[in-house]
Amino acid sequence: MKKQEPYTRPNKGLNRRAVLQSTAALLSAPWVARANKAWAQEKLTGSGEVVAFSYGGSYTKGIRERVYDRFTKATGIKVIDVVADVAEPQVRAMATAGRIDWDLALIDRVRYAEFHEAGTFMPIDYSLWDDEALKGVPADARREDAVVAFSSAALLAYNERAFPKGGPKNWADFWDVKAFPGPRALRSIASDMVLALAADGVAASERWPLTDDKIDRALKKFDEIRPHVAKWWKAGGEPVQALLNGEFVMSSCYDGRAIVAIRQGAPIRIVWDGANRHLTDWAVLKGGPNSGNAQKLLAFINGAQTAAGFTLATNYAGPNVNQLKYLPTDLVPLLGIEPKNASQVVLADDVWLGSKRPDGKTNRDHIEERWLAWQTR
Repeated sequence: MKKQEPYTRPNKGLNRRAVLQSTAALLSAPWVARANKAWAQEKLTGSGEVVAFSYGGSYTKGIRERVYDRFTKATGIKVIDVVADVAEPQVRAMATAGRIDWDLALIDRVRYAEFHEAGTFMPIDYSLWDDEALKGVPADARREDAVVAFSSAALLAYNERAFPKGGPKNWADFWDVKAFPGPRALRSIASDMVLALAADGVAASERWPLTDDKIDRALKKFDEIRPHVAKWWKAGGEPVQALLNGEFVMSSCYDGRAIVAIRQGAPIRIVWDGANRHLTDWAVLKGGPNSGNAQKLLAFINGAQTAAGFTLATNYAGPNVNQLKYLPTDLVPLLGIEPKNASQVVLADDVWLGSKRPDGKTNRDHIEERWLAWQTR
C-alpha cells in the first residue's frame, strides 16, 4: 500500500468522512455471497495492477477484505491503495503537473463539476457492467464520467430510553422541546440549515438551493432551538457516544455511525425523514497508468454481491439496490437505499453548492460565512 498522508480528517464535502471510519467489527459477517466468478473471469480478467484512492483506517481494511482482495482473486489484477484524507487536492495537483499516478479516485460531488469541466475524468465503460448492476444502479447515479460510490446522510438519532412512549419522528419533533424534552446536539455545518427548514415546514422539494431568504428562515429557526442545544458537534463519533453517555437525548448524526451502534445493540433509533444526504462519486482519472483495469474494478465494485460487501465493510451503501437481497435482514431497514428510507431523504444540491457566485466565491463558501456569523453573534 502506498501511503501518501495519514488518515486524520474523515469529514469532507458534507464534512463527513469520519463517517467512513465505521467499525470493522462487521467484517466477519458471513452474509454476502461470493462474486459471480464466471462473469468476472469472462469480462474482467486481466493482469497488472490498478491504483485506487482510499480513506485509510477501517475503511481501507474493510474494502480490501470485502472488495479488492476478491477482485484480485477473480481477475488476476492487483489493487494498490493510495491513502489520503481527501482525494481532490492530489487529483488537482496531478492534473496540473500533467502526471497522473492514480487510476481511480473518490470525488466529493460538490467538486465534481470543477473536474468534469476540466476534462479530468474518463468516460465510464458501462459495457463491462453486468445486468444486475445496470438495472440496480439508478440512471441518475450513472453519469458519463462518474458514478455514485456511496451516500452519507445527517439524520435524526435519539436514545430510545429517554422516550419510553415513543421518540421524535421528524425534525419538527426535534424542535418540539415540550413534547420531547431534554438537551439536544446538532452538527456545526452550514448545509444542515436544511434541517431547520424541515422543522419549519418547508417542503422537501423546496429546501434546496439555500437561497438567502431560506438561509434567513433557517437561522431564525435555529434561534428557537439554540438554548436547548448542548453541543454543536464536529467529529463524526461524537453524537453516538454522547447519546449513550446521556449527555443529550437526541442529535443529528451520520447514518453509518448510528447503524454500527444499533447493530451492536445500542439503544439508539434513527429517523430518515428529512435526512440531509450527500454523494461521493467514483471517477477514472484520464491519463492514469492502468485506466483499463480501473474500469474493470469499477464494474466489479458495482456488481450487486460486491456492492453488498462494500456496504458491510463501510456501513455506507453504494447505489445498487439489488444488493439489498444479499444483506442481513437486520441491516436492510437501516440503510438509506432501502426504498421507504430513500423516499424520505433530501438529496443536497451539491452542484449548486460547488457553483460560483458573482463575487467568485462558491455557494458553499457563502453559506458557511452566513453560518459562522450566526454562530459567533
